[in-house]
Amino acid sequence: MSSNNASGKVVSVDEQAFEKAGGQAVDEDGFPVVDETPEFEAAVEQETQAKVDANHPDGIADTSEERIHGVTLEQEERIRAREAELERISAQAELGTQEGREQRTREVVSEQCGRDEPAPAERTDPREKLTQDELAEVNEQAMRISDEVTGGWSRAVVAKQLAEKVQRGRDVTKAVLETFEELKAAPGAIVPIADVPDVPVGEVTVEGTIETLWEPSSSSIQQVGLIADDSGKIKFTCWEKSQQTVVREGETVRFRAAAKNWYEGRCSIALTGWSRIEFPERGRWWEE
Repeated sequence: MSSNNASGKVVSVDEQAFEKAGGQAVDEDGFPVVDETPEFEAAVEQETQAKVDANHPDGIADTSEERIHGVTLEQEERIRAREAELERISAQAELGTQEGREQRTREVVSEQCGRDEPAPAERTDPREKLTQDELAEVNEQAMRISDEVTGGWSRAVVAKQLAEKVQRGRDVTKAVLETFEELKAAPGAIVPIADVPDVPVGEVTVEGTIETLWEPSSSSIQQVGLIADDSGKIKFTCWEKSQQTVVREGETVRFRAAAKNWYEGRCSIALTGWSRIEFPERGRWWEE
């Protein structure tokens, strides 16, 4: 007959050993298990540096939900900027595959600016609004001006300039004079030598024949003499520092970007480093 005081719970040897060890884990022989993994601790220098970094304004970590945990403010700003750039590139790529994006962009800009897109300016030839008689006279005068002043505007441009002035109510004679003066002042236009003093620019281009060469009065002067065309003649000086090509008497030359000078009321021209000498008659083997 079994005893009433007997316990029905069977306790194993391992469990008895665990209870004796005060809850510490034991092995199968009943010995306590020792964790041999070393516990790492921060050195004094590391703890000191951590305190400095934590108290520095750039190192204080914001615990708010909007901030990125574990980074400084400068690092977060770089991360945010990079994310924004990637979003913009992605949006552009998506928009670029859509049809009519240019038109939609113009509409959005116009709406943001609060005004409609301006209509394109009307481009018409002023000669179209002239009468047949006015047009005939304009073309005739344009041909005459182009023959007198070469190297500047084309004959079509001269005709347009004349037609525009006539259309605004200018007399044809006055329009011709104004256009003639404008053409002489245009870059590259070959100015008649007699008109050089009156041209309202500091540099001119002339073409003519070397009439006379003089002995330079200074070692800084390379050449000095007279150049003449059908309208007149003018003194020219070529400075040694300009390193220009030497010219000879009787040669036809073209002086480009010659600087105007005044001395005792007389106008002359000087060839500088910005000037250029051309020989129109050289190399014309097909005319020989």
